[in-house]
Amino acid sequence: MINLKPSLKTFFLVLSALLFLSNPSLADDENYSPLDSPSFFEGLNTFTAVFSQIKQQYVDEVDDKTLFNNAIRGLIEGLDPHSSLLEPVDQSKVSENTSGQFGGLGIVIGTKGDFIEVVSPIDDTPAYRAGLKAGDIILQIGDQNVNQINLEEGVKLMRGAPGTSIKLTIGRPDVAPFVVEITREIITITSAKGLLIDDGIGYLRIAQFQRPTAEVVEDIIADLVEKNEGDLDSLIIDLRNNPGGLLDSSIDIANLFIDEPGIVVYTEGRTPSANISFPTKRGDILNGAPIVVLMNVGSASASEIVAGALQDHKRAIIMGEESFGKGSVQSMMALEDGYGLKLTTARYFTPSGRSIQAKGISPDIELDNTSWKNDEEEEDSIDFSSQEKDLKNSLTAQDEDEVAPEDPTEMSPEEILKSQDEITDARDQEFIDLLLGDYYVHEAVNVLKALKIYQKE
Repeated sequence: MINLKPSLKTFFLVLSALLFLSNPSLADDENYSPLDSPSFFEGLNTFTAVFSQIKQQYVDEVDDKTLFNNAIRGLIEGLDPHSSLLEPVDQSKVSENTSGQFGGLGIVIGTKGDFIEVVSPIDDTPAYRAGLKAGDIILQIGDQNVNQINLEEGVKLMRGAPGTSIKLTIGRPDVAPFVVEITREIITITSAKGLLIDDGIGYLRIAQFQRPTAEVVEDIIADLVEKNEGDLDSLIIDLRNNPGGLLDSSIDIANLFIDEPGIVVYTEGRTPSANISFPTKRGDILNGAPIVVLMNVGSASASEIVAGALQDHKRAIIMGEESFGKGSVQSMMALEDGYGLKLTTARYFTPSGRSIQAKGISPDIELDNTSWKNDEEEEDSIDFSSQEKDLKNSLTAQDEDEVAPEDPTEMSPEEILKSQDEITDARDQEFIDLLLGDYYVHEAVNVLKALKIYQKE
């Protein structure tokens, strides 16, 4: 037997896993080995030659483990933005940002070329209050140029003790680069909140899809019905800047508003286990009342699943911007020596067969993001797109959902549910006043009022 060092053993294990996954037929061949492939040895010869030259001639001495781990990362991260190698120290930090509490600035980020992109700011966090927007590009973190570091290093720079500050240099479309100073704090996410903003019109804001979010939404709707002294005439579901979260939560929430047989979403990959359909299974808690879903470019992943399901089932009107387009599925695989592999294994499809990946959900009624408009001169502007299709090594769409959350810390469902009850009446009224001045919400209310008039006739 070949005696491999731990790092080299990991390298071969990852190669074996990827070669195995690259051919579905191999799943039935227990005797398959990458060593049986001639192309494997051709590539290995090149790798060995490069490895040898680096060891002999690179300006600085580099240890074997570093070289092997770099090679493995290149192998995986060259596939798409969401696949990655998880070292033993990293796996304890892996999360889909679904727990409800974490420390930092309050942004969900991803890579954009050589820079870091704000996928979405999280409601009522330092980043949100500082005015960061989906699609903003982080050019510098403090004095560190972002194009000289990777995503993980950038996240570490932005983390820090609560109460300390960090300066970010931001690039935004049609705006000259500017600096914001943000004070770090422990972030508690309120996954959903609801208000009665007009006669019979409810407003439901879903910031993220966490474990108890479906239960929270049910409670919110029941409370709005009670305040309205009867069933709601209509509902606005605000998914703007919602980066996603748990798949199960998004499916449960979509099922709250669908009252017909069918599916919410399905996945397709190269292996049988990747092909899964998620059926509708619950009744409509609104009893058919009209729904408008608000989306923007910061709406991603689970948000797109909900919007796509409601749109395909003709249960809601989608208003706003084309969404982010994160429609890929990542699977976690354990390797030896404590290493892990996060690998993209499937794509999400809406009930009608539309691929979400790199396409997003197109609104039924398009609205301009007027907050991005300004009168500043364009000669110093930076033109950045902010969708999945623009990420480095993004998966292409198919004809007929990785963003990196900041340092999540577990918060129990009970704690999250309790946090929903701590919103004061004063904050609610302040929020209503802000909503009434919100262009998206204003237009949604007009559409729902028009539908109400139409239904009466």
